[in-house]
Amino acid sequence: MQKKALAIHDISCIGRCSLTVALPILSAAGIETCVLPTAVLSTQTGGMTGFTFHDLTNEIAPITAHWRALGQRFDIIYTGYLGSITQARLVERVIHDFRKPDTLVVVDPVMADNGEYYSMMTPEFAEEMRALCRCADIITPNLTEAAFLLGKPYDPCATRETVEVLLRELVERFGVKKAVITGISFDKDTLGAAAIDGATGAISYAFTECIRAVFHGTGDIFCSTLICAVAGGKPIAKAIRIAMNFTLRAIQRTLKAGTDLRLGVQFEPELPYLIRRLGLMPKL
Repeated sequence: MQKKALAIHDISCIGRCSLTVALPILSAAGIETCVLPTAVLSTQTGGMTGFTFHDLTNEIAPITAHWRALGQRFDIIYTGYLGSITQARLVERVIHDFRKPDTLVVVDPVMADNGEYYSMMTPEFAEEMRALCRCADIITPNLTEAAFLLGKPYDPCATRETVEVLLRELVERFGVKKAVITGISFDKDTLGAAAIDGATGAISYAFTECIRAVFHGTGDIFCSTLICAVAGGKPIAKAIRIAMNFTLRAIQRTLKAGTDLRLGVQFEPELPYLIRRLGLMPKL
């Protein structure tokens, strides 16, 4: 039976990030993808000036009330960037109202990077994000977010031992089934992700070539791909490898093409590769 996902993100009319990434990637994997936009922007914001922003917080309750009246439920609920404490609280309610006993809930706690909160994010927001993480089956913080969720200082030189302590504490504190930390690097040449399976305690890593530049939306690509792999029955260790490799291929294609990096990376031509890696390519 076809799976049905709800992706809760903002949408940039131009620029590959948030919903303009999640929707095509999940759909390509054969997952019916419904959306709950939290804001509409003229473009993505990284490196851009003069963009427009329309907050859709007040639309969340009416939209989801209609869904409840229709008896909607979802096999996957995936949350990304949320712009306020109010939105985070509303999303908690959405998860409560629309999950089934076997629904996969994935929370990407987008709020910080490189040791600093994003603009308009605060320690108070982090507290609300902790509550949202407790609703999840899988959480996917970067290294900064993992530290902030746990109330720890960010360590830019985190060792393998440090990362594994963070992973274990994320599972214990938030009761999630799996935790993934992105932005892991133990040398200058590689970048990757680390994951823990809460049921077994097994920890796995996936690394690729580190390309030192700013690529907008790659976190959304990674997390969306991870969800496709896990929803398709892949163990978390294999899921992070697939997600890392797909993201790298999109980056490499973009650099070769020489397109404007502010518009995100060219993941679309790599979707056939992803479908093959997920084992979804139909036999002719």
